[in-house]
Amino acid sequence: MKKYLIIGSKGFIGTWVSNYFSQQEGIEVYGCDVVVDYEAENYFLIDASNASFEKLFSEHDFYCCINCSGAASVPASIKNPSRDFELNTHNVFKLLTAIKDHNQTCRFVNMSSAAVYGNPESLPIVESQKLGPVSPYGTHKLMAEMICKEFSDYYDINTVALRIFSAYGEGLKKQLFWDLHKKVENEESINLWGTGDESRDFIHVQDLIQIIELVLAKAVFEGETINAANGQEIFIKDAVSNYYSNFEEKIEFGFSGMGRKGDPSNWVADISKITSFGYEQSVSFSDGLKRYHKWVESIRVK
Repeated sequence: MKKYLIIGSKGFIGTWVSNYFSQQEGIEVYGCDVVVDYEAENYFLIDASNASFEKLFSEHDFYCCINCSGAASVPASIKNPSRDFELNTHNVFKLLTAIKDHNQTCRFVNMSSAAVYGNPESLPIVESQKLGPVSPYGTHKLMAEMICKEFSDYYDINTVALRIFSAYGEGLKKQLFWDLHKKVENEESINLWGTGDESRDFIHVQDLIQIIELVLAKAVFEGETINAANGQEIFIKDAVSNYYSNFEEKIEFGFSGMGRKGDPSNWVADISKITSFGYEQSVSFSDGLKRYHKWVESIRVK
């Protein structure tokens, strides 16, 4: 029986990852987060202000550790960079130190971000491109990648970093589509940041899990970085229009023309690495938005 440890198991991605691997034969899932849960089995509570992982790794022999924890807000990282650093960078160092000291064969998968690229020099974005984060969040994610590479190079710890582009799906209570839904409920006139010509590479969380599973099976775990996306450039104005097409009434929206500090303009990933592992998109963008809209409606009426 292989033991999988999911750090941040109560968060959006962590919940999906925990639920998926818990259903797979031959895998025993352990969760770890800052949220109190008196009923969950194989669950470890950590201190949000001073997380320690030494005891956890000294008492268990984990096949892999998937780190889904951390802060995930560019504006919040600008407002409070020390908290962002602690959650996205320092905790990665503490996790890898505990693995080095107690569980050296454990495979470590860190959830990084396309924010490390900033405004890329060319599209599609390949992993070898020059990096230029434009926010504390992106900088701290890049520092965490460097820590993963450090522990691989100097201590032979098995690490890999997934540069996640725009992940979405049922359970996510923030970011673009959640905000779009809230605006319909609370605002008469819907005005959005930017021009609408900004672009992102969206990936449903179900497909992100497919990538994690493929990476665990096929990556070399030598501190490499891997794009996690679908290789599809979708303009924000089209994404908004697609999402609002799920509503019964016609919804008018516009853009302010004003950008937000820390937000890059255009993203689309080169996904050659994950396609070489066998990745194929299973949730189309339109279907993913339909599923998300249905989920938001279901929790809104409760």
